[in-house]
Amino acid sequence: MGMHGQMTQGGMDGSMAQMHQQMMQGQMPQGGMHGGMGQGMHAGMQGGMGGHGGMHGRQFGAAGTPTMPGQDAFGTIQEVVRILQADPATDWSKVNIAALRQHLIDMDEVTLHAAAAESMLDNGIEISVTGEGRTLEAIKRMVPAHVSELREIGWNAKAEDLSNGVKLTVMASEAQPLTKLKALGFMGIMVQGAHHQPHHLMMAKGEFTTH
Repeated sequence: MGMHGQMTQGGMDGSMAQMHQQMMQGQMPQGGMHGGMGQGMHAGMQGGMGGHGGMHGRQFGAAGTPTMPGQDAFGTIQEVVRILQADPATDWSKVNIAALRQHLIDMDEVTLHAAAAESMLDNGIEISVTGEGRTLEAIKRMVPAHVSELREIGWNAKAEDLSNGVKLTVMASEAQPLTKLKALGFMGIMVQGAHHQPHHLMMAKGEFTTH
């Protein structure tokens, strides 16, 4: 019958019966009829709406705990540290969280701050990835290392050193047609493969240093 039905059965009916019995005996409930009905309704609401905090408890109970770390690099490091702590075989004498942090800074620099000038070739794409200062350092580390990964998964790619960056060239193939390369562009090519996550853990363990 819902909340109204529960209130009527659990509260008002019982209260009214008690009031009727008292009135027949020439007595008036303490606080008068209004007070008696109020007590009954209050009891009915408590009984009908649950004994685990009532409506207030259900509507304003403990909220869910936030899961987002607030910053991607922070969250990545947090995840890796949890994995290391959960693994009894972790050799803490080799763990290097600082190296992982530097790599994540490199990723941020290349993703957000590097300039990427793309030129279409007859059967491929050429990308001049350039920057200055910390961004340039990140480009020099990340792009050539990623080319090696691309080759391992079957991409026809190469990297050439520039004074202010790296020239990335990727040739089209049956698996990677020219239209796809053009659509992917620099960052679409950089995210190919699934090596980043395992490498992050290996870096943190001190087992892998190449960016």
